[in-house]
Amino acid sequence: MAGGGGARNHICRCESVSEADIVAAMETGARTINDIKRQTRAGMGACQGIYCVAPMIELLQRRTGLDRTTIAPMTARPPVRAIEIGLLADHGE
Repeated sequence: MAGGGGARNHICRCESVSEADIVAAMETGARTINDIKRQTRAGMGACQGIYCVAPMIELLQRRTGLDRTTIAPMTARPPVRAIEIGLLADHGE
């Protein structure tokens, strides 16, 4: 969970988003997980928020006073994986 590590305490390891990045997003008005996601990319990595959503909820609750039960989960998106550009151009010839 989110601790006192500040700038070095990575909340989202996949996208290298620190606690300080998330706090900065909240200071500029982020009040939902989706707001934080849009401003920082937290939750957009390979794990799709599996590891970082709970610490983000904790930070929102602790820093804004929002009730944990009113914090909506992150909008789910289908995972996308990178492919080589050549595969897109291959027409099976």
